[in-house]
Amino acid sequence: MKILYYDCFAGISGDMNLGALVDLGVDREYLVGELQKLKVGGYEIRFSEQQRKGITGTQAEVILEHDHDHDHHDHLHGHKHGHDHHHEHEHNHAHDHEHDDEGGYLHLHHDREHEHTHDDGSAHTHRHRHHDHEHHEHRNLRDIEKIIRESELSDKVKEMSMKIFSLVAQAEAKIHGKALEDVHFHEVGAVDSIVDIVGAAVCIDYLKPDRIIASPVEMGGGFVNCAHGVFPVPAPATLEIMKGKPMKLGAVPFEMATPTGVAILAALADEFTETLAFTVTRTAYGIGRRDTEIPNVLRVCLGDTTESEPSEKTVDAVILKCNIDDMNPEQYGYVMEQLFAAGADDVFLQTVMMKKSRPAVLVSALCPPDKVSDIEHVLFTETTTLGVRYHQVRKTVLDRRADVIDTPWGQVRIKKAYYQGKKLRTKPEYDDCAAIARKHGISIEKVYEYIRRRIISADSDDAS
Repeated sequence: MKILYYDCFAGISGDMNLGALVDLGVDREYLVGELQKLKVGGYEIRFSEQQRKGITGTQAEVILEHDHDHDHHDHLHGHKHGHDHHHEHEHNHAHDHEHDDEGGYLHLHHDREHEHTHDDGSAHTHRHRHHDHEHHEHRNLRDIEKIIRESELSDKVKEMSMKIFSLVAQAEAKIHGKALEDVHFHEVGAVDSIVDIVGAAVCIDYLKPDRIIASPVEMGGGFVNCAHGVFPVPAPATLEIMKGKPMKLGAVPFEMATPTGVAILAALADEFTETLAFTVTRTAYGIGRRDTEIPNVLRVCLGDTTESEPSEKTVDAVILKCNIDDMNPEQYGYVMEQLFAAGADDVFLQTVMMKKSRPAVLVSALCPPDKVSDIEHVLFTETTTLGVRYHQVRKTVLDRRADVIDTPWGQVRIKKAYYQGKKLRTKPEYDDCAAIARKHGISIEKVYEYIRRRIISADSDDAS
């Protein structure tokens, strides 16, 4: 097994992750080329070798076009005060990287001082404050999904990217008391965070680890200036995303982990642990922007193990249930969509008979323990139920792996299930088969039959 290990002793951010994975061996030109498949422009990625406390690594910076523009204001100002004067411009570009609890770091403002010396020797200073939020587009989750889905990135990269974005969206919806579709991102919807998140997916797809493991994440300490006020570290969005995940506090009096950084781990890591049961073959470092008492770096390792990954594992889960006898049946489809969006692993409906012989629907949702409050919120706000009951269960799940096969009509995703180390079954993704049938005017059975023959042929090749 090929292991990718995140050692987050100094936290994690989106740009630190990009720097670390490039330092680990991801080809820079490949990464930039893949990101160009997004219909997003106005930025440049810079990689440079930097040091923190004697540790050398790679720093990644996403430079936006308006940042370039600010470097050239010394000759673009034409102030007229009715008399001649000379301009001696002193530009103080104070990029205050303060945490924005809606997804990462926000360039709050640029302060620009212009000292004007007049013919009579007098001088005065103009100080201008420009808020960068004017430069950032506000996008909701649907806008971001459209950008990703319409790109030519691989299906796996698209899936990983949307999984990360969805985690941030769910955290913001929970914190601000909004429906998922009503959350509008500022920094997460901006170009630099799209690059950080989709870039992370591109790098993981390039390295193709069999398993991703992360250490407990150092969050830092103190307070942080957010868009909605001064909050303690961890900031609300970061803490919401890290629910159920191990973390540490107080190594330095600064914020060490951003929502984008922890969302990458929460979405992609298979396990959080400090126990290393593999042989490290390569180590790399992503350099952070702040120089703190401890090395502000993200350490990542590649390793391998001769132990085969277990084909099944037992995990904790929770089932939430409620009986409903007074809701419009047309609304159940929407409720199911919202439950899945909130983190349910499975949702099912059953017809039941309640008191006074009233027909009703039993709604059941299966979810991880850390998603109980989110599922409960959907049931109370999107249905007419007055109460929700739940109980903990243990479930054994098979190892499932995704792949893509080519057909004469386009690509189809397939799922493979393994039991006791052997492939048990393979099935195509229904949505892909249905889309092909509609587009090409053929029966869905024809698509399924073609894929079945391909799967049987592939299994025969593997056996030989």
